[in-house]
Amino acid sequence: MSQSWSPSSWKSFPVSQQPTYPDSNALSHVLNQISIMPPLVTSWEVDHLHDGIAAAQRGEAWLLQGGDCAETFDQCRTEPIASKLKLLLQMSLAIVFGSRKRILRVGRMAGQYAKPRSSETETQDGVTLPCYRGDLVNRFEFNAEARRANPELLLRGYERSALTLNFVRALSEGGFADLHHPENWNLLFVDEAKGEVAHRYRELVKSLGDAIRFVETILPDRSSDLKRVDFFTSHEALHLDYETALTRPSVRGIGYYNLGTHLPWIGERTRSLNGAHVEYFRGIRNPVAIKIGPTMQNDELIEMTKRLNPDNKPGRLTLIHRMGRAKVEATLPSMIEAIRRENREVLWVCDPMHGNTVSTAHGRKTRRFDDVVDELRLSFAIHRACDSMLGGAHLELTGENVTECIGGSRGLTESDLESAYQTQLDPRLNYEQALEIAFEISNQLSAHRI
Repeated sequence: MSQSWSPSSWKSFPVSQQPTYPDSNALSHVLNQISIMPPLVTSWEVDHLHDGIAAAQRGEAWLLQGGDCAETFDQCRTEPIASKLKLLLQMSLAIVFGSRKRILRVGRMAGQYAKPRSSETETQDGVTLPCYRGDLVNRFEFNAEARRANPELLLRGYERSALTLNFVRALSEGGFADLHHPENWNLLFVDEAKGEVAHRYRELVKSLGDAIRFVETILPDRSSDLKRVDFFTSHEALHLDYETALTRPSVRGIGYYNLGTHLPWIGERTRSLNGAHVEYFRGIRNPVAIKIGPTMQNDELIEMTKRLNPDNKPGRLTLIHRMGRAKVEATLPSMIEAIRRENREVLWVCDPMHGNTVSTAHGRKTRRFDDVVDELRLSFAIHRACDSMLGGAHLELTGENVTECIGGSRGLTESDLESAYQTQLDPRLNYEQALEIAFEISNQLSAHRI
């Protein structure tokens, strides 16, 4: 491994999951434009999240990370963005009641436009074309022009990330997130929702109102903290040329930050120790995360933590385990023990989604809600048994009224999937399923609160 690092030193390492552009000059021209455009986030925001993750490692906070499998440019509209934020606010409200901890809200948004793929190509009706790699690279429509890697889409991705972030900041820092008015967070299609989950949430909101009125009766100075929330963004930093263009030296002279997002992560398919993604990640000052699946070996895991966090600094490294319901009990305990044995500083987060993807008889990708809940419950139990602590959850979800995952309080079946299956890639939890997960997290944290 090279000891000297620069934002582009990764180019000397083996790289995977990168698109091939037919015109390298056009790509360079676009990347040069992005490199001089304003950053999307600030180093101070990034450092604030770093401190929050360190607090989560100490058990003082909980990380809730959620959003789309892959954003599309068409979703850069008011309602989809607001709906995701509303849902994450509702979920964090449920979790804080059980945990009595600060919630770190991190959206899979404002940049989740590129996706890794298991194959370079896709074949339909005897025609083979490049696979769809997300709107940052090409388009979903199955024709040669749409599937061509187009560097102009990098500019569109930057612009839509900026628009999304601007709207999210305006909402989270203004009256929209005011705890005095949680009715602002109600999603349009569930205003009259019935059932246990909806009833439990309304009871929670009532309890919140009673608590705020009591506090403000005895402490008349209304806290400004009740009127705003911190909201951070994250995405898989997959397209390394694009990420490099948004990597800037700190104005404080303390190193380089990826200023395209607060929390970038390395995916399961690109976490090679000697690969370009690990090389790029080791030099940026953002808190970073790695997705780890059941094939991760313990010695590889330890070396990865040393490579990405050589000073063993709290708040720097998050491990997102995604084992699957069937494998989590066999694989997770030894990883936890290895990290404890080496005294490595990490935040453990459970992704109960990606290891539980299945296909229906008709080829639809879906997830069984019971598998998602079971992996989450087992992860809590395994961490407790290993004298460790689960500090967050990483979920693919949407505030839209979709039918993509089977099960949940509505009892969705395979036949229901066709009614509102909207994702172009992986299936997401809908509103009710996501809120059920939040209450499960709340129950787990409440039952073992110290």
